[in-house]
Amino acid sequence: MGGNLVETLIGAAVLAVAGIFLAFGYSTSSIRTDGGTRLVAKFNRVDGLTLGSDVRMSGIKVGTVIDQRLDPASFQAVVELDINADVKLPDDSSAKITTQGLLGATYLSIEAGGSEDYLQNGGEIRFTQGAVDLMSLIGQAIYSSTGSAEGKK
Repeated sequence: MGGNLVETLIGAAVLAVAGIFLAFGYSTSSIRTDGGTRLVAKFNRVDGLTLGSDVRMSGIKVGTVIDQRLDPASFQAVVELDINADVKLPDDSSAKITTQGLLGATYLSIEAGGSEDYLQNGGEIRFTQGAVDLMSLIGQAIYSSTGSAEGKK
């Protein structure tokens, strides 16, 4: 009988520690929204961009990617963003998907435009540049250099 009580107490302690880790993980993650401005951007490709990815301006995090879906009419990737409420983006701002170095994390970079009109909640960033496929670029460089080397013989 005493062994069952010890096992029950150890199990309860494990569950309590797991609950603490879950609460800490949720509080430090950026996936939840903070009631900022929700914007939409459409891209040809969003390779590497995931839910919770950073949205940055000038290298500073100003928001989070909160949804991704495929537009069945245009076959473009539709990315929904939650931008901090204190950041007002001109309506001619642009967005591009980029990485932190060669093997770094993928994030969405926003360049502010010069318009005096601002994007409202639910607005769309119209000027976008999708992710670059590095493997295709490397393959093209390799095959184009081998093709030119064979032509010199």
